[in-house]
Amino acid sequence: MEEELKCPVCGSLFREPIILPCSHNVCLPCARTIAVQTPESEQHLPPLLHSRGPAPPAAGPGAGPGAGPGAGPGAAAGSAACLDSESAAGGGGGDHADKLSLHSETDSGYGSYTPSLKSPNGVRVLPLVPAPPGAAAAPRGAGPASSSLTCPQCHRSASLDQRGLRGFQRNRLLEAIVQRYQQGRAAAAAAAKCQLCDRSPPEPAAVLCEQCEVLYCAACQLRCHPARGPFAKHRLAPPPAHPGAPGGGGDGSGGKGAGGGRKLPTCAEHDLENYSMYCVSCRSPVCYQCLEEGKHNKHDVKALGAMWKQHKAQLSQALNGVSDKAKEAKEFLVQLKNLLQQIQENGLDYEACLVAQCDALVDALTRQKAKLLTKVTKEREHKLKVVWDQINHCTLKLRQSTGLMEYCLEVIKENDPSGFLQISDALIKRVQVSQEQWVKGALEPKVSAEFDLTLDSEPLLQSIHQLDFIQMKCRVPPVPLLQLEKCCTRNNSVTLAWRMPPLSHNPVEGYILELDDGDGGQFREVYVGKETLCTIDGLHFNSTYNARVKAFNSSGVGPYSKTVILQTSDVAWFTFDPSSAHRDIVLSNDNQTATCNSYDDRVVLGTAAFSKGVHYWELHVDRYDNHPDPAFGIARINVVKDMMLGKDDKAWAMYVDNNRSWFMHCNSHTNRTEGGVSKGATVGVLLDLNKHNLTFYINGQQQGPPAFENIEGVFMPALSLNRNVQVTLHTGLEVPQSVKQPKLPNN
Repeated sequence: MEEELKCPVCGSLFREPIILPCSHNVCLPCARTIAVQTPESEQHLPPLLHSRGPAPPAAGPGAGPGAGPGAGPGAAAGSAACLDSESAAGGGGGDHADKLSLHSETDSGYGSYTPSLKSPNGVRVLPLVPAPPGAAAAPRGAGPASSSLTCPQCHRSASLDQRGLRGFQRNRLLEAIVQRYQQGRAAAAAAAKCQLCDRSPPEPAAVLCEQCEVLYCAACQLRCHPARGPFAKHRLAPPPAHPGAPGGGGDGSGGKGAGGGRKLPTCAEHDLENYSMYCVSCRSPVCYQCLEEGKHNKHDVKALGAMWKQHKAQLSQALNGVSDKAKEAKEFLVQLKNLLQQIQENGLDYEACLVAQCDALVDALTRQKAKLLTKVTKEREHKLKVVWDQINHCTLKLRQSTGLMEYCLEVIKENDPSGFLQISDALIKRVQVSQEQWVKGALEPKVSAEFDLTLDSEPLLQSIHQLDFIQMKCRVPPVPLLQLEKCCTRNNSVTLAWRMPPLSHNPVEGYILELDDGDGGQFREVYVGKETLCTIDGLHFNSTYNARVKAFNSSGVGPYSKTVILQTSDVAWFTFDPSSAHRDIVLSNDNQTATCNSYDDRVVLGTAAFSKGVHYWELHVDRYDNHPDPAFGIARINVVKDMMLGKDDKAWAMYVDNNRSWFMHCNSHTNRTEGGVSKGATVGVLLDLNKHNLTFYINGQQQGPPAFENIEGVFMPALSLNRNVQVTLHTGLEVPQSVKQPKLPNN
């Protein structure tokens, strides 16, 4: 509670506390200290700073911070009013006043800047600006009309009226609590002894350090707490006096009324009237005369006792909540202290575990180093053996060749022709054989001095640098929730979305999406990653797929979500694909109409891919000039796009002119059929992957037999044309009735 009873400016217990308009409290002497006075000409301007000048003469003895209501006339002005209780008690008034002196705006170079001081409690307060020379001293307790006071806690400014500081109400309740607190502390420490004495019994305490909260006798204070160094700013107070000793009360009453009833508080404006009512508008007690004079005549006024009980009940109710929180805080502190011990023990365990793991890594690296050194040694010995063998072999051959050369030279020196001719043939063959022994490569080393061994330690070094703790003891992620409102199908593509349940604290590193084969087969992974939205393309049309998703983290894989059933479209809706078309192809009409800038045939594919089911689409001939040969059909994704469709092995097509048509695959022309196309004609393409064949139609009539049989795989609609033709694609069509399969009877 003591912190609640200390002034935010001087840091000491409140003396004559007053209530500021912001509901904070401050000592009356400290209020005189932090009051800001502005000259008359600057009443409507921000407070300007005055140039530094000599400190004004000190006020009389009665103007100190501890002065009561009977202080001298200079208590509210002058440098003595600028000193807080600490500076007055420490005798450093001159230095402190010099620290509080302010520079003018022209001297400092800054705008309207008001410096602040830091109180012992760490609160910034605005100092009192010295009055200009020649200014008249204000009456006791009253400030100039332009005086203001800034709260040291919330920094709100309050203007002083003609009454000055007397316009603020005295907090008599706080004053009484401070008085009781001082008397209780005095009673508790009536027999206070020095806490550092080594004598038995200890000496009586002479001072109390408010920062250290330690009692010292005179000898121990000089020895253990000198007034210099780090202790220079500590506040030494006399030990609490015996009960009944003077000085217990902040108003000089000496604890009067501590044991009996206190004098009823009187109105601040009417000294002879007691408070009897409470003004709800002004939130302050008022007397009967305040109501009579009309200041509070039209305000909402209630009985003082009733409001007292009401506010007491509200405060009690609020205190119950604070009490519960305080109880929780105490339990939390116990938990934190236990946590300290657990952290200490777990830290030691983890240190030991870390050392053991690192030592195991070092041992494994040492063993691997020995293995690698063994390999290097074997390689060196092998190279040395090969070189020594080559040296010995070469030395032997060289010795034999040298001997043969010397023998041949001696033979040449002989002058016996018959004897020479007897051995010359054999000798010539020996020399030739000896020469052939030194073939290309015989005089080259069989091994190099370089070692073909490269140790790639960079991945391991990178792993060592990235060695870190993983999330320990975390649980696997919970079941993901499929967001059915975002799941949809379009053509042969499905889109699935999911999210984690709310209030899920387990970390998630990614998700695994699984899909079956559309025919009730096994699930397979189609996506692994961190996203919560996935689109799968290239599925079968008119098929039903089952999908499910699960999450994973470093601890493992979580359970599967519920299975969602997705139905792909019965028929295909697609357009020409501009991304894969030849650059000479020109698309329009939302990529449904195609033409060409070149006289050569160019290929364009559709955006759909088929591997299952029966599919039908039509192409309307919008323009047909000079009897070109457009080709219609299907192709693989990697078909050649700069020549007629069907000339390579990646396309199956029907090309047609104005009189007849042919089927073409691998540049093989088959099944010439009479009947061609013209402007306004319609070419139909029927791809039946259940029967694995391809059929063409012109103006609703089948053109020739089924074009191709036994086709399997993934196919895309395809078209080749030149600049003399313009074609528009029509999709999403029902299969012609003549080729539909009969429905099976229901069992």
